[in-house]
Amino acid sequence: MEKAIVVTDLYKHYGAVKAVDGISLEILQGEVFTLLGPNGAGKTTTVEILEGLKEPDSGELVVLGQKSKKISRAMKDRMGVVLQQNTFMERITVKETFNLFASFFSQSLPVKDIIAKVALEEKTTALVETLSGGQKQRLAIGLALLNNPSIIFLDEPTTGLDPQARRNIWELIEELKEEQKTIILTTHYMEEAEKLSDYIYIMDHGQIIARGTPEELVAGLDQDNVIEFTLDPAMGVKDLDELGQIFPEYNLQDNQVNIYVRDMTDAFSRLLTWSREKDFSLENLMFRRPNLEDVFLDLTGKGLRD
Repeated sequence: MEKAIVVTDLYKHYGAVKAVDGISLEILQGEVFTLLGPNGAGKTTTVEILEGLKEPDSGELVVLGQKSKKISRAMKDRMGVVLQQNTFMERITVKETFNLFASFFSQSLPVKDIIAKVALEEKTTALVETLSGGQKQRLAIGLALLNNPSIIFLDEPTTGLDPQARRNIWELIEELKEEQKTIILTTHYMEEAEKLSDYIYIMDHGQIIARGTPEELVAGLDQDNVIEFTLDPAMGVKDLDELGQIFPEYNLQDNQVNIYVRDMTDAFSRLLTWSREKDFSLENLMFRRPNLEDVFLDLTGKGLRD
């Protein structure tokens, strides 16, 4: 597959803060590329540089075969951007909104076709203020498609949506991928990243700390099983230290304990013995396979929302 974007030695510092500290990455045409990282990791700055909203201090960008130190106007013309938060004119209709945005381009796809693509035909004459959260997000995606972009940026496109609306957005993203659109996704939902991503880069402290397909990243944990339970309020620091001595590979996220093991039977037996001796409950006990959230916690020691 051809490369849609190649980034080499990209830097962006704000005084002593190294927001982006010499990263390099490749994004293939027609793939869903996902950039993950905790708040402050540098992913937002990276995406804003790729969108042309910020200029890098140094580095080289190659976008759809065009080499540049920053995103040019010609490059922007081939991009569509869906921001995390969108502000629309609430007192005009959906069709009027599409017509307004279509007027910003020298050439745009037929508004009727885009409205159909994002399933808003029944809302054509409705005021934007009457749309649900999911409908407004489909509107935002539709507006980003008007110029028939080759590259589409989706910044946390399903944040705040209910499960059904989220699934609808997922289906739309998969349709765009089938059309060979290159999609650059940021998300706080691990299920979303695992389902949609062809390739993932994980950032922390301005640098790339891991990359691979979802399957490769999970396999890199080299763990077969996870025991998960809710922290007993009676557990103190000393108790958790003892648990760490029994199970060196464990982490605590909010009130949830995750223990990574190979031999599930032996590990569960030891956990039960420890909990009985301490008189601790193991609420919401669960056994599962490792997932992308486990990879993230292992690499960064923090949750995506920290």
